[in-house]
Amino acid sequence: MMSLNKRILFSATGVLLVFIVGIALALDRAFYDSARLGVQDRMLARLLMLMGDAEVDDDGKLEMPTNLLDTEFSRPNANTYGFIVNHTEKVVWQSTSALNKKLPELRLLEKGSKDFSQIVISGESFFLYRFGVAWTTETGSYPLTFNVITDTALFDAQIERYREDLWGWLSVMAVLLLVTQMLVLRWGLQPMRQVSIELSAIESGKQENVVGNYPSELKLLTDSINSLINHERKQQKRYRNALADLAHSLKTPLAILHNAATVQQNKPEEKTVREQIERMDNIIQYQLRRAATAGSSPGMRPVYLLPVADRIIKTVCKAHHDKNPEITIAIDNTINLRIDEGDLMELLGNLIDNAFKWCDRQIVLSAERHQKQIVIQVKDDGPGIPQHEITRILERGVRADQSIPGHGIGLAIVKDIIQVYGGDLSIEQNPPRGACITIYLDVK
Repeated sequence: MMSLNKRILFSATGVLLVFIVGIALALDRAFYDSARLGVQDRMLARLLMLMGDAEVDDDGKLEMPTNLLDTEFSRPNANTYGFIVNHTEKVVWQSTSALNKKLPELRLLEKGSKDFSQIVISGESFFLYRFGVAWTTETGSYPLTFNVITDTALFDAQIERYREDLWGWLSVMAVLLLVTQMLVLRWGLQPMRQVSIELSAIESGKQENVVGNYPSELKLLTDSINSLINHERKQQKRYRNALADLAHSLKTPLAILHNAATVQQNKPEEKTVREQIERMDNIIQYQLRRAATAGSSPGMRPVYLLPVADRIIKTVCKAHHDKNPEITIAIDNTINLRIDEGDLMELLGNLIDNAFKWCDRQIVLSAERHQKQIVIQVKDDGPGIPQHEITRILERGVRADQSIPGHGIGLAIVKDIIQVYGGDLSIEQNPPRGACITIYLDVK
């Protein structure tokens, strides 16, 4: 899932861009309408000046002076020109600037009517302003329509220049706002990043609790995290202490029963009693070790594999002093696991002890990184484990009293520890003879 920082940044950026585009379109439309209204006002002014120059005699004949008030009409090829239409919709006068220019459709407007529009003549765009009047003389009323036309080149250039400036400045403002927004978000989310850093440090074992000073909105969260971590540690400690007390409590009654069964050697039930006492002892030891498995937890420090392996091998060598096999250790000193050290010693101890029991002359202990896993192998050159017994020990639900003959509860404990840490176990033959036990543990 996308990080909170990116989610806020992307959503705020999207809103900002929509807002800026909306402002740009609104300003562009407002300026366009204002510029168009300005063109309309200027054309109306010229049309009124043209009307001021016009005269109609008693016969209804239109007379226009040579020198007009607006000199733009007197310049040939000017961008603005005018003409006047009479009641028969014929041109009765046109300005000098209208020479050699095509006129739009002629139309007579009613008295007082105005019409401002944008038209196309010969593929070019123009503004047209019409104004209808009824010229009154002593002899009658004569309807006329005054027309003023100007091209849109100046208007289009003004709009284009405005849009360039508008989008340019808005782009600069958008960049500045985005940078400011990123800095504000970075500052605002700094406490959350700090919490994440501290949680990573707790997970890696560098610190035990969240210790930073945080805003009130995060204070409840950090306090709850610390409370859960402390509760889990205290609970685990109480659990292990209770299991240790249980082990000591059961050890004495079992020893008494064992001695009592031994004393009564002539009794036919003695063998059965001793077998059941031994079976009970194995089950209790298995369940106690299984329950004592710590599993992964916050604040667990990485344990380097090589020193633990060396320590276990030295201890097992003393226990099996009658054997002196060739031991090969192929473990890089940088390989470590985020696992409880007691669990690791229990796991490797059982595997190495079994290898010592069954080997002839050679034991190989190796470990390597493979993608996101640590692969540990223990090989020996003993008789190996029959295939049907390998299948049985790897089945789900195998109990301690169903463990592989000769291996006690060791492999059952190993399997349970690996399952707690989400790993996997495989047992194979080690050519030409012997057993190869492989453990797969995820790197965290």
